[in-house]
Amino acid sequence: MAGSHFTLAALATTAVPGLVVTGTRTLGSAQAGDYDSAVLRDAEGEQLVIRRPRSQRAEGRQSADLVAIRALSTGIRTRLPFAVPEYRGQAPIGQTRAIVTTYVDGTHVDLGALVERPDLATALGGAIAAVHALPTSFVTDAGLPSLTPFEILRSAVSVMDRAVATGLVPAALTERWEGAARDQQLWQFTPTVVHGGLAADRVLVVGDHVSGVLGWGELRLGDPARDLAWVLSARNASAFETVMHAYTAGGGARDRQVPQRARLYHELETAQWLLHGVQVKSTEVVDDAVAMMHRLVDVVHSPLAQPLQAASPETMEITEVEQLLSSTERRHA
Repeated sequence: MAGSHFTLAALATTAVPGLVVTGTRTLGSAQAGDYDSAVLRDAEGEQLVIRRPRSQRAEGRQSADLVAIRALSTGIRTRLPFAVPEYRGQAPIGQTRAIVTTYVDGTHVDLGALVERPDLATALGGAIAAVHALPTSFVTDAGLPSLTPFEILRSAVSVMDRAVATGLVPAALTERWEGAARDQQLWQFTPTVVHGGLAADRVLVVGDHVSGVLGWGELRLGDPARDLAWVLSARNASAFETVMHAYTAGGGARDRQVPQRARLYHELETAQWLLHGVQVKSTEVVDDAVAMMHRLVDVVHSPLAQPLQAASPETMEITEVEQLLSSTERRHA
């Protein structure tokens, strides 16, 4: 078959001149995922990965990832306490191309294990802090996106607005999210280098250490809180606090409102899931998103719920918020 690891190994020798493959194995399931992929071993014992996208969407993600990892120079990589895949070559195949990079060892991080493994939570916080401490110049020099706080707020408001327009968002969440949007203090931050797409399947660990980070296609200057929101999927306050403590100690963004914005982004994932269901006309996805939002209402109404707004917010004038809301595209399902 075209996607077999033997075929990919042969293709890799075209992508990387002089490559001698002495061993190969599949990477993940051959039937699942967006890529045909394989791990290769060359004559010197180095392990490489070759990936061939199975769809146009996967090809776009791979291209964005390639731009990002090539922007991460050797000097930049020395500032990171983990490995990042390095580009080795590419070769055309059909209407797309296969990309060869170095292999990064490790298993996907298990967020549920952070409570019992505080050392891993500490390592995770330090790894994220190291990304945010990178010099911003290399991002702008590479022509990668550079977002302002207002652009980031406008994007969040757009998600809120379109989700509320479906009529399926509980009133308690609408009030909570729009209250956060009105909190001027919440959105006063300095953009940093961010990975932009951190998730459990993007972070590799060996023991209690972060060994590598994958999927750099959303590398940009943005909100540091975005890279911390996914940790809240662990659904354990102490694990998130441990990560945040290590993040701050490791030189992360000096912004007291990072936890609040991280919670907002995490909650808005339910709104994005709802919008996805509406877009693809999937009743199953829409029902699942609505159920998630109702469970979220129970969480935010509990005595231990954390607020989204700053402790002493300076709120926008109501006319400013109305102008911002009206500037986004309203779509009624």
